[in-house]
Amino acid sequence: MDVDQSRVDQAGGVRTKKTPDHGESTWTVIVAVAANAAIAIAKIVAGLFTGSASMWAEAAHSIADTGNEILLLVGLKRSLREPDRRHPFGYGQERYFWTFLAALGIFLVGGVLSIGEGVRSLLMPEPVESLWVGVGVLVVAAGFESYSWYTAHKQLRKEAREQDRSMRHHLRHASDPSATTVFLEDTAALIGLAIALVALVLHAVTGWAGWDAIGSMSIGLLLIVVAYLLARRSKGLLLDESAPADILDPIRERVESERWIATVQDLQAVWVGPSQLMVNMWVVPADSNHLVERVAGLRRELLEDDTVAQVTVTLMPG
Repeated sequence: MDVDQSRVDQAGGVRTKKTPDHGESTWTVIVAVAANAAIAIAKIVAGLFTGSASMWAEAAHSIADTGNEILLLVGLKRSLREPDRRHPFGYGQERYFWTFLAALGIFLVGGVLSIGEGVRSLLMPEPVESLWVGVGVLVVAAGFESYSWYTAHKQLRKEAREQDRSMRHHLRHASDPSATTVFLEDTAALIGLAIALVALVLHAVTGWAGWDAIGSMSIGLLLIVVAYLLARRSKGLLLDESAPADILDPIRERVESERWIATVQDLQAVWVGPSQLMVNMWVVPADSNHLVERVAGLRRELLEDDTVAQVTVTLMPG
C-alpha cells in the first residue's frame, strides 16, 4: 500500500530541496571562458602570421571551447531556478542538456573543422612563416590552459575526496558535469598544444607540410574522443541513469537499520540535478503501528543528506 503523501508531509517530511549553491562550478567555468577567449584571439593572430594548419586547428579548438563554456554558464544559471508546477523536481537537468550541446560543439567546431583543415593542408600545402610567433603563442597558451586545468582539477579532486572516490571514478560518475567538461576540454587542449608545437617545428625544420596536416587531424580526432565521452555522460544523466553503488549502498544501509522495516524490496535513486537525488523505495514493514509517523521520520532523516532532494516510500504487504 502507498502511504498518503499529504499526511506524511504534515508529519514532517519535505518534498523537495532548494538546489545547493554551485559557486565553485561557476568560477571554474568563468576561468575557462576567460582563458580560452584570450587564447583563441592569440591563436588566430598566430595562424595569420604562420599559415600553420595545426595553429588554425588550435584556433578552432579554442573557439569551440569558449563557445562551449558559455553554454555551460547558461546551463548553470538556468539549473538554479526554483521548482515550480511544471517542473516539480526543479531545473537541475538543464545543466545536462547544455553540457550535451557543448559536446556537440566540440565535435563540430573543434573536431570536424580541425580534420578538414588538415586535409586542406595536405591538398594545398603552404610554407611556415614567423615560426617563433607561433611557438610563443603556443607556450603562452599552455600557461593559460594549465591554470584553467588546475582550477577544474582542484574542484574535482575536492569533490572526489569528499565522496571518498578516486579521480577516475568521480570523472565517470560525477552528478555535476560542469567541472568535468572543463577538465576534459583543458586536458585535450594541453595535449593539442603539444601536438601543434611539434607539428609546427617539424614543418619548419623539414619543409614538409604533411607534419602540420598530421598535427591538425590528430587534434581533430582528440576532440572527437572528448566530445564522445562528454556526450555519453550527459546522455546517461538525461536518461535518469541510476546513481552508482557508492551512493546507493549507504542509503540502503540507513533504511535497513530501521527496526520497523522488515525488508527493503527495492531501492532506486536517480539524479534530477547536480547533487540532487530522487530516491524511491519499496519496503515491507515489520508492523503496522504508527506508519505515517515512522515514514515521515525516515524521510526527514534521509533529506538531511545534502544529496537527497526527494524521497518516496511505498509500503508493500508482508
